[in-house]
Amino acid sequence: MKVHLRLFARQREIAGTNRLDVEVPGNATIEDAWTALVALHPALADGRPYVRFARNGDYAAPETRLADGDEVACIPPVSGGSGARILELVPAPLPVGLGHALADRLATPADGAVVIFEGRTRETPGEPAPGEEAAAARHAGATVEALAYEAFEPLAMQVLEEIADAAAERFGVERLGIVHAVGEVPLGAVSVVIVACAPHRGAAFDAARFAMDETKARAPIWKAERFADGHVWIGQPARTDTVR
Repeated sequence: MKVHLRLFARQREIAGTNRLDVEVPGNATIEDAWTALVALHPALADGRPYVRFARNGDYAAPETRLADGDEVACIPPVSGGSGARILELVPAPLPVGLGHALADRLATPADGAVVIFEGRTRETPGEPAPGEEAAAARHAGATVEALAYEAFEPLAMQVLEEIADAAAERFGVERLGIVHAVGEVPLGAVSVVIVACAPHRGAAFDAARFAMDETKARAPIWKAERFADGHVWIGQPARTDTVR
């Protein structure tokens, strides 16, 4: 049977593509699909201890059985930078309890403060992107049913690393997590999680707010509000450098 793989960051660079189909036997597992991928690109093998998986948009264990046509996202859990950082773009939906799971991975005994921020889909619309004013007017008063996110992944990851660098320089916060969903996020569900760990609460709060504000302002991640009868793109032109 055929399984569709999604690759990110270093995986994408090694394979030369962000999507790849592999043939696996019937009743194969996610781990079998990974093995088939490594057979095509052996340089990926050393990354296995750090990879998590999602099957059809939900996090799944390596032993999960697959069906023909399933999509498996191979997700590098930590993406670069100095210090302890978790910077990810992952298929929606984000798993319940992700913020606490990130905090458990990031926090050390030196940290007296852990700030977890979750961005959720709300029912009221935001500010339309330039050129979307007419579409927004058509949906005035309507309830947002979901948000749909897409990203220019290589540049978005670079920007997240720059944001983490700036948070470390400004606030002394080295242990930072930024995880953003890509895909459709229904009403009330989480689309982005920020976690900042520091010895004192002031730095943790400041770093978490800074990371969220900068991600919204700089990362090439686009958002559309979905209504019952259409959608509206949201946002303003991206800033190209960190706020001074």
